[in-house]
Amino acid sequence: MTTRNEPEVEQQEESSDTHLVYPQLVVPFVLLILCFAAWGSAANLSEVMVSVFRKIFTGMSNFQSGLVTFAYYGAYFLLAIPAAFINRRFGYKTGVLTGLGLAAVGGVLFFPASQALTYGAFLAALFVLAAGLSILETSANPFAIAMGPEETATRRLNLAQVFNPVGANVGVLLGAIVITPNIILGRKGVPDPTGPDLLAAQEHDLNVVLGPYLGIAAVLVVIWLLIAFKKIPVPQEQIEQELLAGGDEQKKGWLGRLARNPHYRYGVVAQFFNIAAQVGTWSFTIQYAENVVGATPRAAGWYLQASLILFLVSRFVMFVLLGIFRPTKLLAAMAGLGVVLALTGVLSPNMVGLIAVVCISLCLSLMFPTIYGVALQGLGADTKFGAAGLVMAILGGALVSPVQGAIVDATGSQAAGFLIPAFGFAVVLSYAIFDLTTKRHSEALVGEV
Repeated sequence: MTTRNEPEVEQQEESSDTHLVYPQLVVPFVLLILCFAAWGSAANLSEVMVSVFRKIFTGMSNFQSGLVTFAYYGAYFLLAIPAAFINRRFGYKTGVLTGLGLAAVGGVLFFPASQALTYGAFLAALFVLAAGLSILETSANPFAIAMGPEETATRRLNLAQVFNPVGANVGVLLGAIVITPNIILGRKGVPDPTGPDLLAAQEHDLNVVLGPYLGIAAVLVVIWLLIAFKKIPVPQEQIEQELLAGGDEQKKGWLGRLARNPHYRYGVVAQFFNIAAQVGTWSFTIQYAENVVGATPRAAGWYLQASLILFLVSRFVMFVLLGIFRPTKLLAAMAGLGVVLALTGVLSPNMVGLIAVVCISLCLSLMFPTIYGVALQGLGADTKFGAAGLVMAILGGALVSPVQGAIVDATGSQAAGFLIPAFGFAVVLSYAIFDLTTKRHSEALVGEV
């Protein structure tokens, strides 16, 4: 760090108790929020694709449709560590720009995929899109944490994450309004065409899917341009770079330090099962509504939309509550409620169960950013690789979704599949209890209550 920047860092430290975000970083923080909204749209549009692909590519099993989710979250796992190296070498801003650019390429690849008319081509395009979003998320989450004092890190990340479901609702709206009603194949009461008519119907339906993805690609390019031309000096990142410049021990010992940190290690496990619960809930809500309650495809899409609206509103509520209560106390309460709601979905395969499934989003609203912020607390120069580990934990959505589909196939019950989210919430509950009952490596994020 140069001498010119030292007073600036001292000024930030002195005012750390009064600012959620450092004053000179408010505009960059707003630009970063756009990234959270953008990947929310892409991620949740992909959730809609699970049911849509089953209709376009006829004869698919629940396991095969789960591979859509596997391709998406598998890319997250594979690109997280490369993203950490980009962030460490070039900084968070470069990582964000790299992620935005690659994700935009993935969106454009849906055009040749629609021309190829094969399930594999769409999976490949989705993989590239998700690879970019993996780099983006690995960079944007710790970037948001670095834009203010550590004392408010979890609240700041929760605030940024509030806008992720804003984008998610846009994605689901695109699915419910633009895609699902215009899909020809799989309509209830209408026999699917055969022969040449089937090919024409598949081409039509895949072109319906194409439009929203091209739109997302265009939005990502606009955000890229806004961030690329904005100077974003982050004092906390400059401090981390100084630590890394101190010697090879700081550069090479990160894996061992992270592995020896029980709060971080357990946090990765909790995040794995949190994402498993989230994906297991949202990917199968539409199918639960259609197959258990008998809802029409349009109505089923609106149940998922209601779930995401609840998720969005709850994020605002949780942001306020995090200013009062210790994060892991809220985490424990929401995880316990999540277990109850998921088991209700299993044991009451009717409208009560569907309402419980929709209400699971209330619990999910707190979990990702809170687990993320608690697990990264006090990591210092290891934050970039710690963030990568937490993004790699998103593999839980890739691995567990096909398992949930296999349970549905084996039992013939959509309701039985919600045993998976119930188990995931139980693991998160155990992490919250661990944090509350075990001495941390540093001070509690909120210790008054």
